[in-house]
Amino acid sequence: MHLSGFALAIIDWSQIEHTEHRGEQGVATWRTKSFGSVRVRMVDYPAGYLADHWCTKGHIVLCLEGELQTELADGRGFTLKPGMSYQVADDAEPHRSRTTVGARLFIVD
Repeated sequence: MHLSGFALAIIDWSQIEHTEHRGEQGVATWRTKSFGSVRVRMVDYPAGYLADHWCTKGHIVLCLEGELQTELADGRGFTLKPGMSYQVADDAEPHRSRTTVGARLFIVD
């Protein structure tokens, strides 16, 4: 990743309006800032959330609260707990998210 074309920026996430993104089950809320081609998000998933698609976009994901189960299209899966992260490249491994207890994530993509 090459970061260029933008200045230092401080983000007060409580001041960023959220957008809603419906999953197969539940509605996620995203607070999003973009810096050139880099998107930075604070994402909240409610308890019982299940994504409605297999994602092929690359991400760096940090779990801040709750627990997130990530399923891979090849049948593997793992659980992120607070302080854990993962990264995946574009078009590398289709994945989708679910949570039984809810989760807050910080995502860069």
